[in-house]
Amino acid sequence: MRKTQHSHTARAFSDRRWMIPFFASLLVFATLIMSATIGLFTMPYSEDELSDDFIPYNISEDSSSLFVESDLQRSHYPSGHASVEAPRLAYLISGTKGDSHRMMRTLQGVYHPRNQYILHLDFEAPPRERLDLTALVKNDPTFREVENVRVMEQSNLITYKGPTMIACTLQAIAILLKESLEWDWFINLSASDYPLVTQDDLLYVFSNVSRSLNFIEHDRISGWKLKHRSKSIIIDPGLYLSKKYEVTWSTQRRSLPTAFKLFTGSAWIMLTRSFLEYCIWGWDNFPRTILMYYVNFISSPEGYFHTVICNNEEYRKTAISHDLHYIAWDNPPKQHPRSLSVKDFDKMLKSNAPFARKFEKDDPVLDRIDKELLGRTGRFVPGAWCIGTSDDGADPCSVRGNDSVFRPGPGVGRLRELLQGLLSEEFRSKQCS
Repeated sequence: MRKTQHSHTARAFSDRRWMIPFFASLLVFATLIMSATIGLFTMPYSEDELSDDFIPYNISEDSSSLFVESDLQRSHYPSGHASVEAPRLAYLISGTKGDSHRMMRTLQGVYHPRNQYILHLDFEAPPRERLDLTALVKNDPTFREVENVRVMEQSNLITYKGPTMIACTLQAIAILLKESLEWDWFINLSASDYPLVTQDDLLYVFSNVSRSLNFIEHDRISGWKLKHRSKSIIIDPGLYLSKKYEVTWSTQRRSLPTAFKLFTGSAWIMLTRSFLEYCIWGWDNFPRTILMYYVNFISSPEGYFHTVICNNEEYRKTAISHDLHYIAWDNPPKQHPRSLSVKDFDKMLKSNAPFARKFEKDDPVLDRIDKELLGRTGRFVPGAWCIGTSDDGADPCSVRGNDSVFRPGPGVGRLRELLQGLLSEEFRSKQCS
């Protein structure tokens, strides 16, 4: 009997063990309720007393400053403030098999010690030709001394209808940025391009042009291009094969994008460093998204930069719809422009453009341009930086002077007239529309 009574007593005591944690929990809960209640009636902390970890989302309707992208935008977007120093240009000159000497002639035609130059011979050019081009650059005393001409060691396979040309252009831009070279605008030329003004003329005129302006001919894609290019899907074998083939077409079609608008235009550009840093870094991921879209797009060099710049609220204001080239097309236009000759000389002059394309190798019109427009008699187009003597056929550019001093020539008037029209309010109001 005693044993049974003891057992009931022990069970009753054991059943009461829950009371201790219960009352402890109740005490903690009551404390929390009181703290919250008191907090509602307590004056808020002053701004100085706020913890660094606290983010007051209600302090402003604009919360863009809270995110890292806003800092990147502020550091890269153009401020509209022109630099006092004269501008510097960066050139990419591209060629293929048999173009090495044409590339050197174009390079010498646009050479200036202030600028930077990258030469690229594509994969179709034999290794011997690439070595010869490199030797021409290394053996030139001016290039060797100034060190502003580079030959790309990597030879890219270029399919001109596919995205490989854009990939090569972006690689050259990345090299220029990686080496922290000083330049304000990037210009791409081919071996079949040639200047119509001297670099002194170009640098002199652009000294008074805002460094935020991008010269890129563009228009909303429409008509046959909308159907033939935008909805078609192509595959560029140059992305994965070591031998050049034409692009292949998919039988499938795709719908038009709704997240962005498509633009098209000339593949020849003069773009600012700020915009190209945005294309390379792409802090909002948009340039990479567009690049991925254009991987399967026919003639992507005529749409990639155009679509990126016209879909960006900041940079679209800086787009000037002109490629700074004189180009002659057949009527109706064919895939490639017509080759220029002496009979096109007056039209080239009246265009006021600083460059023209395309020219056949050693066409007589190039000699006329050298003589009448550029004043070229030796290796380089002379400028104020050439302070040597020309006695006995010597090269005046073999002795360099101050490269920030320019000697304006007849090309200044033509170039100013062109820019006056391009920068007019009427012309600029139609940009990216």
